[in-house]
Amino acid sequence: MTKNVLVGYATRYGSTREVAEVVAATLREHGLAVDLKLAQEVRSMEGYHAVVLGAPLFMFHWHKDALKFLSRHHKALMNLPVAVFVLGPVHDPHDEKEWQDSSAQIKKELEKFPWLTPAALEMFGGKYDPSKLRFPLSTFAGAEPASDIRDWDAIRAWAGELVGKL
Repeated sequence: MTKNVLVGYATRYGSTREVAEVVAATLREHGLAVDLKLAQEVRSMEGYHAVVLGAPLFMFHWHKDALKFLSRHHKALMNLPVAVFVLGPVHDPHDEKEWQDSSAQIKKELEKFPWLTPAALEMFGGKYDPSKLRFPLSTFAGAEPASDIRDWDAIRAWAGELVGKL
């Protein structure tokens, strides 16, 4: 029997969608049936054997649609393996304090859901493009340069390892 996996994601500017697409494609390459959906559009967990949920940290908080997804579907998710990925730090070169702070923040966010024990939890570097920021954030962007520190090889490797965990 083929396992049906939901890869749900929340995104603000599209970067997390791109990562979710790679996760979904990798899971498909390993023989799983995968649905890729915006977290806010998922209405039911019926028919799924596992869930991968991805969302960015933004302004010290995990994306609100990921939090709402966990709240809305908590009864069903308690009976399914759930893997979580987070897009976090965006600075290049690597800033260890930023990674530690982001890791602490996602742990704090997930503590809101004591029933959730992720089968896998991973934080990847994110993407920052100040030209995509909308008002009022665009006024606070400062002189930070655009960056994209998503490690596609690490993302594919993590997704490949999920097959045995889901």
